[in-house]
Amino acid sequence: MWNPAYVVSGAVVGVIIGLTGIGGGSLMTPLLILFFRQSPVVAVGTDLVFAAATKLVATATSGLQRRVDWPVVAAMAAGSVPASLLTLHWLKDTHDPGARVAQIITMALGAMLLLTSVTLLVQPRLLALFRSASPGPARWPLLQTALTVMTGAAVGIAVTLTSVGAGALGTVALLALYPLRLTPARLVATDLAHALPLALVAGAGHAVLGHVDYGLLANLLLGSVPGVLAGSVAAPRAPAWLLRALISAMLAATGARLLIG
Repeated sequence: MWNPAYVVSGAVVGVIIGLTGIGGGSLMTPLLILFFRQSPVVAVGTDLVFAAATKLVATATSGLQRRVDWPVVAAMAAGSVPASLLTLHWLKDTHDPGARVAQIITMALGAMLLLTSVTLLVQPRLLALFRSASPGPARWPLLQTALTVMTGAAVGIAVTLTSVGAGALGTVALLALYPLRLTPARLVATDLAHALPLALVAGAGHAVLGHVDYGLLANLLLGSVPGVLAGSVAAPRAPAWLLRALISAMLAATGARLLIG
């Protein structure tokens, strides 16, 4: 059923994604929980399917342009996909799924939003620091691969529980592990390419568990598509530092609100 409030929300989040590249999970999931009073599991499940749909075209475009570092994607997915499946299994078998899972997801989401807020503020400095530093783990390929798999597992758990973590946090982790190998364009494309299968697995799992509201999903997509296009057009003229600061403050306030209850 068409709901203008959901369509407008999808459009607003789409514009912000187009302007900043920040993943919708950091914005849409708390909006659904706090403003529209959706249950945490439905908010996370619906947003994961929403994210998978929006990232599919972007990933295909990046892959065709040969910017994706597929070995890195494979190593991340080797950790994130099994971790996501195990998290979904835990959600399925958790006793008292309503109250207990909702509380866990809400607390985890609040913590991830606060962490993402801090990451956004310091990300430019971290990027410069990692690129000016020594190769680090790259000196030991086996250690580098093992750390990549472990990072993927952590991201898989975070995304499956909260729909947040594959964007800003995943990008910083990849750059720390591959400071010289991943150029800015390859970094974004590689992180996006890993986020897609993770969102597909986590979203499909939540759908099987009955955590996806398809009417809500359709309304969000109806608004987000033109929103992303509008934001992308306006992005070159928008002050990036101001947008980053405003989004960081909003995420921090939202994360604190979720944690306080």
